[in-house]
Amino acid sequence: MTTRTNNPMRRAILSMSLATMALAPLYSGCKSEPEKPLAEKAEKLEAPEKPKSLDATTFKISSEGGELGFEMDAPFEKIRGRVPADAISGEITVDFMDITKSTGLVHVDISALELFQRKAEAEGEYGEEEKSDLQNEHAQAWLEIGEDAPEEDRKKNALIEYSVQNVLEASEKDISKMEGAERKVTLTVEGEFLLHQRKAKKTAELEVVFHFDGDTPKKIHVKTVKPLAIGLEEYDVHPREAFGKLAAKTLGALSDKVAKEAMVGVEFAATPDAAGAKPAADAPKEAAEAPAEAPAK
Repeated sequence: MTTRTNNPMRRAILSMSLATMALAPLYSGCKSEPEKPLAEKAEKLEAPEKPKSLDATTFKISSEGGELGFEMDAPFEKIRGRVPADAISGEITVDFMDITKSTGLVHVDISALELFQRKAEAEGEYGEEEKSDLQNEHAQAWLEIGEDAPEEDRKKNALIEYSVQNVLEASEKDISKMEGAERKVTLTVEGEFLLHQRKAKKTAELEVVFHFDGDTPKKIHVKTVKPLAIGLEEYDVHPREAFGKLAAKTLGALSDKVAKEAMVGVEFAATPDAAGAKPAADAPKEAAEAPAEAPAK
């Protein structure tokens, strides 16, 4: 037997209760932002197409004078990581008449990654920076580049790459019109960032200094103006007890102690490849030379 109430107050309370029950999942879902989807799976990046201009020069990245580093700030610690210059390789192809056509691909081997830690001592104050063997072991486990990882997997996971596919903005488009032994430009570039066998689109702000001898480029120096924000979850970098085995405490559970993003920066120098560099101020040349005269009969 159903009892029907005619009390307006009771009907209002009942309606509010039902509405609250219906909306509860929505409210609970709003308490935390949805997790960022995993970046696309990939073992390496494809080299972008080089500019076909006759004024383009390819520069090989030097094994000296560079560094890849990152910083991770959390309430209880600050972590700084670095790999040496000889871990960086790749090439950049520059179109001096139109730098927006330039492309490149940078490789970094993080096998020799080193981490340094500063622990919180008081609110807003941190102690001296120290290298922690345990912290470095944890980093290798998270990235799956430790000694317990199979060699093939370790090599794949140790590869970081960034491709320069498009130049979105440039402070100066035609480098040949600039003067001086050092010519500095700032660029906003777009490409893909590969980490832990996953890739995703990222933009970067770069400062590029061209070193000239007269009109001939001899070297370029490239560095990030602002670090790239690389999300650990996006690249499947999580606490791990061993290769392929996630730790009991997830990255979310450690979020009050461990940063969930690494702010990555890179700096390197590059010189013209064996083919040599053409004078940047030369006028465009004909694609083919005139045929030689036939010998007299």
